[in-house]
Amino acid sequence: MKICYLDAFSGISGDMTVGALADAGADHIALLDILESLGTGAKFRVEKVARRGIAASKFHVEAGEAKAHRHLKDILQLIANSAAPEPVKQNSEAVFQRLGEAEAKVHGIPLAKVHFHEVGAVDSICDIVGACAAFHLLGVEAIFSSPLNVGTGTVRTEHGVLPVPAPATAELLTGKPIYSRGPSVELTTPTGAAIAATLAKDFGALPPLRITATGHGAGDKDFPEHANVLRVILGETNDATESTTVAVLEANIDDSSPQILGYAMDRLLEAGALDVTLESVLMKKGRPGTLIRVIAKPEDREKLAQLIFAETSTLGLRTYSAERRVQARRLVEVETRHGKVHVKISSDGSFAPEYDDCRKLALQSGVPLKQILAEANLAYLKNIR
Repeated sequence: MKICYLDAFSGISGDMTVGALADAGADHIALLDILESLGTGAKFRVEKVARRGIAASKFHVEAGEAKAHRHLKDILQLIANSAAPEPVKQNSEAVFQRLGEAEAKVHGIPLAKVHFHEVGAVDSICDIVGACAAFHLLGVEAIFSSPLNVGTGTVRTEHGVLPVPAPATAELLTGKPIYSRGPSVELTTPTGAAIAATLAKDFGALPPLRITATGHGAGDKDFPEHANVLRVILGETNDATESTTVAVLEANIDDSSPQILGYAMDRLLEAGALDVTLESVLMKKGRPGTLIRVIAKPEDREKLAQLIFAETSTLGLRTYSAERRVQARRLVEVETRHGKVHVKISSDGSFAPEYDDCRKLALQSGVPLKQILAEANLAYLKNIR
């Protein structure tokens, strides 16, 4: 699978995204054809520049049609009438839909009444469609992003001077990892935040991959502190198709009974935890205790943290990010004397019957679980001969 990693150490904007993807090899002619089909009358060019010694591409939109305000339906119609491939239209519409919902919420008005100002300008429409088109032209199948550097200070908008991150940006990035470093300026724009929040599958460390290309999209300013670029890293995933960042939650507990901890484990797994373990530990003052460790998807971290507080006696948690690698695998179904069992097969040929299938057959038939497991293993080995 071909993936793209957005390395937003200097934030992200729409034009930085298009510039970075063009720099990474997106077909310029095909990209311009898609943008011109929007019918805005705008002109486009990609300029080679340098930011702190890093060669980068700066994407420019010279606006043609001038229309100060647009409703979401107007923008969606513009995209629908273009000659963009269907996946580009769908992604572009999804980005604007999310952006519109964020604007509606921060201004306290219905979505239908949202007037797009900065994001409704011709250059921002072209930035969003251009980014979605460039991802498509590069054959990107999944997008991941680093935590976003949002900048600091204030930014001047149609609504006046606002704090950074701007309200719409903050709303778009709810639940996403962000931080602030560098000059007192807006580094992540609402347009950039909408692209990342809508299209990125996950936020965190660079997933394992074989790099095929990199690209740098330049921001407007050249800061003395760091290179003001968005870096994209394109690559092919290895056999660890589920390699990604996970959240780990831990707590040392010395005053909960085994029954309580066992129940908490069941609740956590039912709520979406990827794994839960209980480990005996010796705590301070020689007290025996239990270390509960939960591995979770980053987006489930807060939900599972609250569940740990609710179902155990702990008053504190440790949370950190870790990299999870899982080999590619597939399922096949085999027939045993007692019923069908799914067998999981990894990319290196290792295999194992699904426990839940075998347990179900063991309970239904009265046959020992170990016998069901042995029969499933034998059935699979017979099938591959």
